[in-house]
Amino acid sequence: MALAQRLDLRQSQALVMTPQLQQAIKLLQLSNLELADYIEREIEQNPLLERDDGDGDVRIEGGIDADLDRDDTPQLSSDRQDTAVLAGGDTLPGEGDGPLDSDAGDSNLWSSNEYTGEGSGGESLNWKTSGGGGDFSDEEDLRDRTLASEKSLSEHLNEQVGADFAAPLDRAIASYMIGQLDDCGWLTTGCEAIAEALGCTLEQVEAVLDRLQRLDPPGIFARSLKECLALQLREKNRLDPAMQALLDNLELLAKRDLSALRRLCGVDNEDLGDMVTEIKALNPKPGERFEREAPPTLIPDVLMRPTADGGWEIELNSDTLPRVLVNRRYHAAISRSGLRREDKDYLSEQLQSANWLVKSLHQRATTIIKVSGEIVRQQDAFFRHGIGHLRPLVLRDIADAIGMHESTVSRVTANKYIASPRGVFELKFFFSAAISAMDGAASHSAESVRFRIKTLIDAEPADAVLSDDRIVEILQTGGVDIARRTVAKYRESMRIPSSVQRRREKSLGL
Repeated sequence: MALAQRLDLRQSQALVMTPQLQQAIKLLQLSNLELADYIEREIEQNPLLERDDGDGDVRIEGGIDADLDRDDTPQLSSDRQDTAVLAGGDTLPGEGDGPLDSDAGDSNLWSSNEYTGEGSGGESLNWKTSGGGGDFSDEEDLRDRTLASEKSLSEHLNEQVGADFAAPLDRAIASYMIGQLDDCGWLTTGCEAIAEALGCTLEQVEAVLDRLQRLDPPGIFARSLKECLALQLREKNRLDPAMQALLDNLELLAKRDLSALRRLCGVDNEDLGDMVTEIKALNPKPGERFEREAPPTLIPDVLMRPTADGGWEIELNSDTLPRVLVNRRYHAAISRSGLRREDKDYLSEQLQSANWLVKSLHQRATTIIKVSGEIVRQQDAFFRHGIGHLRPLVLRDIADAIGMHESTVSRVTANKYIASPRGVFELKFFFSAAISAMDGAASHSAESVRFRIKTLIDAEPADAVLSDDRIVEILQTGGVDIARRTVAKYRESMRIPSSVQRRREKSLGL
């Protein structure tokens, strides 16, 4: 067969991930802290972007059937635009230009930042993109929120050393050893190494250590768990031979080998139970209460509160929404000056990037509130009655209900939190596998089944500990079709010991 060259014209379709689309997808899955860092970097790199430090929020409200052509939308200055203008003006992208999902929603959604629909059981559900303070109000809380300065562990110990140690050499050794403590209050350096570093004898270091171990808090300067617990028991005058034998065999206590412990300690069940209770009351990390950093504040992305008509009001937390502006006045002033072609191309590119970023931020906020509203609608029973009524839910259920792709819902629910009357939850929390019901008419959430298992075990008496088979029978009586291996898996995931171990512990009153 002869080979020959020829020209062909072919037409095909392909999905191209443009840089703008990649940016929009990236913004969607960022947490509020990651988003703030990303915006800071963009503002540093783009001269046309700036942060809006205005005092108040522009609140735009209206039903989903609001007139698209009305002219009463609040307007900002014409030389700058942000997400508030995008929410009510003609600058929004069309349905086909949405950067996140081609089926992101109806065009009516863009005309308003509030949605009023029907929730579960005919209850109202309000969506708002403008949020209030941490108390779900629109008034800013101006009270100072400061933590009282606490004394550090080294300061606390140095004060005691100054009062109890008179010899300068002993003070020097004690000060050096204070510097060798970790955050738990344990001594991390051996006495031999300390003596070699300070050029003193081992006996001097051990003598100072013995005095330091009598300081407050009890258990400080311990070199092992056994020593830490022994120091605290000595402070309480409870370090008798039986307790010392228990400390010498802590690995048996970890294995719950209570019969071996009774034999080694020479005590009966009641005494062993009292000893174990005393051990559990001790603090293995005595220095932990000092130098505690303020725990990081979890700022929810979505706020939720009940309404007077028995429904739920959903709104975005304004504290997590970056207000970014495109400075068109600066762009116009620069454009009027004589610029080279390269400069004009750069300025045009930055303007396009800034406009797309603002639109992407607005669509990110709209998508979050849309997904959150549907989650609240489908998990209405959980918010009203508790975790026992958490229904099984998968990403596809939400995606089908709001007309988005599952990957979009997955990105929206990643690292996003909602503050509800029942607490702050990650949006991922509301998705759980389904366990079939006995009658086949309904299904149960895996999380609610775990809760029921834990409730049954917590309520079991010492003389009637429930086996996994018995738990299966109780759950099946309640309409949950579950296997024994599933009960065992859920019990182990909650770190609940087996029925044999629980029977031993509860017989000792532990």
